[in-house]
Amino acid sequence: MAVKMVLNADSSKGKINKNIYGHFSEHLGRCIYGGFWVGKDSPIPNTDGVRNDVIEALRKIKIPVLRWPGGCFADDYHWRDGIGPYESRPKTVNAHWGGVVEDNSFGTHEFMNLCELLDTDPYICGNVGSGTVQEMREWIEYITFEGPSTLTELRKENGREKPWKLPYFGVGNENWGCGGMMRPEYYADEYRRYATYVRSFSGNKIYKIACGASDFNYRWTEVLMREAGRFMDGLSLHYYTVARDWKNKGSAIDFDERDWFMTMKKTLMMDELVTRHSTIMDQYDPDKRVGLIVDEWGTWHDPEPGTHPRFLYQQNTLRDALVAGINLNIFNNHCDRVQMANIAQTINVLQAVILTEGEKMILTPTYHVFDMYKVHQNAQQLSVEFESSQYSFQDDSVPQINVSSSKDDEDRIHISLCNLDPNSGAHINCELRGTVRSSVSGVILTADEMNVHNTFEEPERIKPSEFNGASIANNVLDIQLPPKSVVVLTLE
Repeated sequence: MAVKMVLNADSSKGKINKNIYGHFSEHLGRCIYGGFWVGKDSPIPNTDGVRNDVIEALRKIKIPVLRWPGGCFADDYHWRDGIGPYESRPKTVNAHWGGVVEDNSFGTHEFMNLCELLDTDPYICGNVGSGTVQEMREWIEYITFEGPSTLTELRKENGREKPWKLPYFGVGNENWGCGGMMRPEYYADEYRRYATYVRSFSGNKIYKIACGASDFNYRWTEVLMREAGRFMDGLSLHYYTVARDWKNKGSAIDFDERDWFMTMKKTLMMDELVTRHSTIMDQYDPDKRVGLIVDEWGTWHDPEPGTHPRFLYQQNTLRDALVAGINLNIFNNHCDRVQMANIAQTINVLQAVILTEGEKMILTPTYHVFDMYKVHQNAQQLSVEFESSQYSFQDDSVPQINVSSSKDDEDRIHISLCNLDPNSGAHINCELRGTVRSSVSGVILTADEMNVHNTFEEPERIKPSEFNGASIANNVLDIQLPPKSVVVLTLE
């Protein structure tokens, strides 16, 4: 039996902020060092120390914003350690991620230069947990002030004549945990104090992001919106998809259908989280001025065997691709409140879009989903109504189909669909209302096995291909959606 669907081309929640397709890069494992940064003297082809293959790959998917330097690392990071001549930068201990020595060769200049190479906006997360108000204020002046000041001269001495633009700044990270173990009332007051000194210098306008809740901590959102909502532009939310539990997360590649099902079920919880946190925000901000910033999300599996357990290096399969597609659909459909999201993390850590090994680089299935979904960036969200068939496993079930849709500036309609069922296809009849369309084309990401992944020996085992399972007749779209697949359709 076909799933009945209606696409309302004349009904929308607004524009899908391109920043929903943002990324997160922390000083953790091999995300920065060996991922983005190889140094200017590396035999690996680079531009000012940044890998050329990484630059090319990330520019292709049009990453709009990049969050740095953490994560937990942010509230232990002191920006002055990362400026000036490399040989004089202090060596510090990365206490959160393996106790390794941080040589601080990648700092403010390197990050801002990276963002320019990628043509992406920087999102810096400041140190509230172990830093001072003065330190945070001076960092922003160092980066953005154009006039004569001691910090301006210091920036120039370090090689940057003109100030950078810094559009996004986070006032602390996970301050309920690794960022200081604070109560919401205490952090709300600290946010108000620190944010006062996050100033917009020389025409640079900063969008201030407060540390928000983890998972289901609705009280944190309530207190922050009540006590500090009028002083913020955005409020963050962190949620990771863990197939089993935090002590035994499960393998990234060696899993069965139960792990697959639980991953799908848990990642769908993102919709409930966004809905309920948004509802609390609506009480204090009915005009939706404050954006919900989901600046850490993605799968968290056990580290790959033989790797450093605190480097959080995991492989990336078709299962992770489905997680990416589902979450991006959820964010698209909540574009009236969700204004940014940053997948964790860009390279070699957690649900990475890129993996590297020496001079080699591979693109993960998650990368391909971002490439397929980039058509939604800054497009007008469209309403899709349907009652999904169910994907059942043992005595439990979840909706089989997950969808979002948008219309771009050139009047093309894009529909992204995820079939969560690894065993059964889905037949969809979609009535098009408020528009007339005559042609459809598509791209699909799928594979025969649930755990298919790319390796350095076989870098293209899974990649997108042309999709021919959709047709239009009498303004009705007929779709034959294969099992365990991500599909993006274009209607013209």
